[in-house]
Amino acid sequence: MSLIGKEVSDFSVQAFHEGAFKTVSRADVLGKWSVFFFYPADFTFVCPTELEDLANKYGDFKKAGCEIYSVSCDTHFVHKAWHDTSPIVKKIGYPMLADPTGKLARDFDVMIEGTGLAERGSFIVNPQGKIVAYEVTAGNVGRNADELFRRVQASQFVAEHGDEVCPAKWQPGAKTLKPSLDLVGIL
Repeated sequence: MSLIGKEVSDFSVQAFHEGAFKTVSRADVLGKWSVFFFYPADFTFVCPTELEDLANKYGDFKKAGCEIYSVSCDTHFVHKAWHDTSPIVKKIGYPMLADPTGKLARDFDVMIEGTGLAERGSFIVNPQGKIVAYEVTAGNVGRNADELFRRVQASQFVAEHGDEVCPAKWQPGAKTLKPSLDLVGIL
């Protein structure tokens, strides 16, 4: 079953952000674009490469009016410990959400029940709190922040220009498509 159009459920979780523990809730997500970036666990192997790639692109996301929320089923204390011991994780400027009960992972349908870990899932959420794009990959395959950013930009573009669609590899300023009225319901 697709999660496109699904509204993010009410939540309130602890986060590690800018050297402090903070609470992040659904109310913080509403009114702006967001990316929920689920990963299996702190102190692992592929995760820091993805989180660093995202940290290096974070300024672009912020300029586009999009907040990043990385999420794992670790506690906020584990996020802090990882931050304090890893030069790579020290680079992270976005909030690291703690989901030790798996509530968020279940809401986004990425919880691996047998292990208590989350799949690698990237979710673009619009300002109304609805999922407009997502991708879930195998645990042993890292994701690309450039492509995720391109999909955020495309999602923002089509939200603003509802009669146009973005073709493959679309970049801001590139040509879009205007489907005929007969095909609009199919797209």
